Amino acid sequence: MNIREIITILLSSRVGKIGVVFFILLVVVSLYVVMAYPMDFGPRSWNNPTVWADNPKNVSPAWTNIFSQTKQVAHTNFKATEPNQVTIGTNETTFFYTSKLSYDYDEFPTFTSFTIDNITYHSQPPIITLAIARPDGREILLYRHVVLGPSPSETMPISRYTETPHRVYLSGDNTVLFNITDYLRGEFDLDIAVPKLRGIIDKVIFGTPGGEGQDFSVLQGKYNIITTARTYHPDDSIGEVSFVLGGSVYGFMGTDATGRDLAVGLLFGFPIALLIGLTTAILTTIIGTSMGIVSGYTGGKTDTIIQRFCDILANVPLLPILIFLAFIIGQKLWLVVLILILFGWPGLAILVRSMVLHSSSTQLVEATRALGASRWRIMFRHVFFQIAPFILAQMIFFTPAAILAEAGLSFLGLGDPSLPTWGQILESGFSTGAVYAGYWWWVLPPGLLVVLAAMTFVLLALGIEPVVNPKLRQ
Repeated sequence: MNIREIITILLSSRVGKIGVVFFILLVVVSLYVVMAYPMDFGPRSWNNPTVWADNPKNVSPAWTNIFSQTKQVAHTNFKATEPNQVTIGTNETTFFYTSKLSYDYDEFPTFTSFTIDNITYHSQPPIITLAIARPDGREILLYRHVVLGPSPSETMPISRYTETPHRVYLSGDNTVLFNITDYLRGEFDLDIAVPKLRGIIDKVIFGTPGGEGQDFSVLQGKYNIITTARTYHPDDSIGEVSFVLGGSVYGFMGTDATGRDLAVGLLFGFPIALLIGLTTAILTTIIGTSMGIVSGYTGGKTDTIIQRFCDILANVPLLPILIFLAFIIGQKLWLVVLILILFGWPGLAILVRSMVLHSSSTQLVEATRALGASRWRIMFRHVFFQIAPFILAQMIFFTPAAILAEAGLSFLGLGDPSLPTWGQILESGFSTGAVYAGYWWWVLPPGLLVVLAAMTFVLLALGIEPVVNPKLRQ
């Protein structure tokens, strides 16, 4: 039976068609991730807290707003690399960066922050200011920052914030507190002590005070976020300015305890799951099939040695071995794959041997042997192709077993922590108490994706079962 006939049989059943659709989906998403993300995404980004510093922690997906009675604040990051307006004076140049915010939420933001990076100046240090124009016509000067001047050992031009951006947590910054105090005193004639304002800065920015300034109501409408950079040399440059509106919901899959975008981690898990499943299944099948054919056809001492070796490996406890090796070598993805291969092939070798014992006594093999064919030619040219459909089905079944095994080992803390696999996301969710805190978006999606990936290959195996059992074709 050739490949075309196998594909025809696979697509002739509804189960096979569903399996093929799911498999194509896995492959397409995996290819997208491989092309869109760098190979060192895990250590460089996923496990780097500074990458996710501006994200809210433990918030649900943005689409949950559909089912909420109050409209929660969606996390938004306003970034600008080019100014909207440039004003050139006699001795200075002012860059204006303006972002528009349509605030139609029923609650206040969880936090606000301001970031500037990659500043270069050639004479005097630039002065950066941040202000917000409110829908009621009032404007709040939130923050003013003078870039650090040159040290005695530095020569012009001077670069600042190239490696680590200058990030200000506006919701708790002391400078912002004093500016807010002046704003309330000037606009609402409210004299509130600075300690009492700590923790309610965002309410002042996006709300209107009531009574003695103890309660604030949300002020909805159009806001303008205005950043100005005053420079004193024509060649001075500002890399990027950003204003973060911390939300109660974020993205398509929410965030975890460190603010990592779970949608990105779940996407990156697709190629890893496919790599683990296919690599383990293919290598396990090759080794198990080869050893089973050699054992069954050769017989004698070779058969005895291979079978006793299979019995030993099949009875070795996998988990203690992996714990020991992870402690000695470290938690590496290749180590998990290697262990799954080393302890996965003996079962297939025992099954293949029993089939070879039957196939080697057929008339075809006897006639080939009588014509003088070599032992290796008979084993891998005639015996192998008689059991090939069964081996193909077994290889497909090995794939979900490998995916589930990696997820289980990662859940136990034995996986590679540098890569965002589905098992690792589940493990971090359980270890930080996400299940008990009700953070369903952290534990439910990776679990469902593990099941989906495993079911894909189970459906393919069921669809290809008529190839192994001809009676099912009727």
